[in-house]
Amino acid sequence: MVSPPHEAMHRIFQEYPGLFTGVSRVLDLQFAPPSSVTVLPTDLTEVRPVERRVDTLLRFDSDCDDPFLLAVEAQGKKDPDKPSSWAYYLSFLNTKYKIPVLLLVVCQDRATAEWATQPVSLSPRQWPALMLRPLVAGPHNMPVITNPDEARADLALATLSAITHAKEPVVDGILKALSTALQDVPEAVADPIIEFTARGLTGNRHATQLWRNLMAVDLSFYKSWLSEEIRDEGRTEARVQTAAEDVLLVLEARGLDVPDEVRERITGCDDPGLLRQWLTRAVTVPSAEEIFMEKGV
Repeated sequence: MVSPPHEAMHRIFQEYPGLFTGVSRVLDLQFAPPSSVTVLPTDLTEVRPVERRVDTLLRFDSDCDDPFLLAVEAQGKKDPDKPSSWAYYLSFLNTKYKIPVLLLVVCQDRATAEWATQPVSLSPRQWPALMLRPLVAGPHNMPVITNPDEARADLALATLSAITHAKEPVVDGILKALSTALQDVPEAVADPIIEFTARGLTGNRHATQLWRNLMAVDLSFYKSWLSEEIRDEGRTEARVQTAAEDVLLVLEARGLDVPDEVRERITGCDDPGLLRQWLTRAVTVPSAEEIFMEKGV
């Protein structure tokens, strides 16, 4: 199953093809600004029953440079089988489209990025007929954008900064800068940025919760899927809190003593079904502690 970070790492280039210009600039590469970018089919399946798909495939055309294809692969871990697959992608695409092909591998951890950066020869050592040299973007070379003005100047690059640094402590500052930058942009522009960032953070619970909190506070006026989800969670939490208060109210109305540990267990419960059971038992149990027993008498 494809993970959300995997989708975010490559699909952001589909949504913002110009992001590659920012990435190449960061990596000290000179590519002429494209006059157009075409999103191409990603299906590299052959006639024989062997299915191969590149994550994202773009065609870059420029008025002052030769066209080329950009294949973007999101890589979450080291995989010894990948170099041969990547070489197949490049060879197949070059054969099909008859133009140069560049492979960009996007990673979220330094070890994977360093592994992907290493040139791999797919030929006998005596004659390196085919050498694979992926271009790699990851936490080792993507900028840590913590200035809101810098984030605002290139929202897509700031988003990729958050995605590639998602597993590192510096991501907190990146997210705060990005959320501040999004306050000044139209909702239609902010929504995909919010979604790509949220997907890219999956796996880092702290960063995910921080982003949700920032969206709930800084961008509460937006009606994106994330903000709606946050509001739904808020309503659920409110219902759970009310249910816990009802249990305590019944126990106290019956004159039962409610020890601190019982009160804390009730208020700390986030299971609506269990709270309903406790509320039912609270009507008849002889002591507050017995609402936790399977059979209250």
